Amino acid sequence: MAQKRIAVTTFGSLGDLHPYLALALGLRARGHDVIVATGECYHHKIKALGLGFAVVRPDSAWVTDPEKMRWFSHRRWGLIRVAQMQLRWLREAYEDTLVAAAGADLLVGNLAAYSARLVAEKTGVPWVSAMHIPMLFYSAYDPPLLTGLPIPSKSLRFLGPRFWGPLGRFLKWGMGWLAAPLHRFRRQIGLPPVTELNPLTDGHSPLLHLALFSKLLMDKQPDWPSQTLVTGFPWYDQNGSAGPPPDLVRFLDLGPPPLVFTLGTALAADPGSFYEHSAVAASSLGRRAVLIVEDSRHRPQSLPDGVVASGYAPFSELFPRAAAVVHHGGIGTTGLAMRSGCPMLVMPCAWDQADNAERAVRLGVARTIPRHRCTPARVAAELHHLLDNPTYTRRASAVREQVRQEDGVQVACDALSELLQRASPA
Repeated sequence: MAQKRIAVTTFGSLGDLHPYLALALGLRARGHDVIVATGECYHHKIKALGLGFAVVRPDSAWVTDPEKMRWFSHRRWGLIRVAQMQLRWLREAYEDTLVAAAGADLLVGNLAAYSARLVAEKTGVPWVSAMHIPMLFYSAYDPPLLTGLPIPSKSLRFLGPRFWGPLGRFLKWGMGWLAAPLHRFRRQIGLPPVTELNPLTDGHSPLLHLALFSKLLMDKQPDWPSQTLVTGFPWYDQNGSAGPPPDLVRFLDLGPPPLVFTLGTALAADPGSFYEHSAVAASSLGRRAVLIVEDSRHRPQSLPDGVVASGYAPFSELFPRAAAVVHHGGIGTTGLAMRSGCPMLVMPCAWDQADNAERAVRLGVARTIPRHRCTPARVAAELHHLLDNPTYTRRASAVREQVRQEDGVQVACDALSELLQRASPA
């Protein structure tokens, strides 16, 4: 196939960027000219990979701002606040995406990057939607834990699609007020009204909609758009580093597998007492531990023997050497722990994390604990159950083998290549 120009757009934390970087690198490996359109804060990271870059507002630097993170990661209202922020910047994002997609043969857009669909409809550029978060693929057959209502939604799961189908439609209708700025902007740029119940959740491309996660977490459902393809995780796990820091490698080499504690990239900006409590919990179990503390200001002043703090380390290299991982439930961290065969203790904090945690629990590879109950004693007790029950380790190993057979980048790029071939058979 002749070289094509492809624009890929997304926003958010590294966990929201990395799946789309993986796609971009896979497409470039097939000879295409790929441009990644996202926040300015990722400019240098993307250019260092040899990919094209275009800025799309708003910037994602808010994920490193503790005050803003407290606002956007509210347990109940966080997702709504993030959507409102995106919509406040809709005109600017549209203008930026128009520039990024100029001359493109294909536009691949995160479903929540609302400007991608607008640009595709306005310009006629073929468009593929994508989403890397299972919770945002609502299905009455595999309902999510609803943000802010995890206990009721878990306890009512058994009611099945006769309950969850009408409830899902009601929730989408009830949240329709959020889409008012989108409807207004469509009119301003001369686009017709949408036909779906809620364009913020159901604005899928009619050509192809990519589900960028493992079928083990959520497989294709009967009530999903027929053009949906579950690809498996698209792996990318670097942050300008060739591997774990030498000091960390030496620590790993000098003893048994440690516990690993991490809050990913976004929530690490506002860790509270997570690292201090984690160190105490590990010490009380007599276990070695690694605290992933990317901001040195959050490093505990003193650490027990056998507990070390480290900056960024590629989880794909660290997790296989861990006894267990304690984390926040971000989809990227969850996927890498699954791929590493590592049992998890998940402490959901915001957004989709409670749903990811529950899916890992149902897989038999995790236990979960609410963030407000994460005392050292409670964490130690949960880890005791996780580490002393061989069922978790056996199940984690089985999941690892299944996940490693999936190749999200290849599956997605094959589908995109087929789409491009149909669009220009010559």
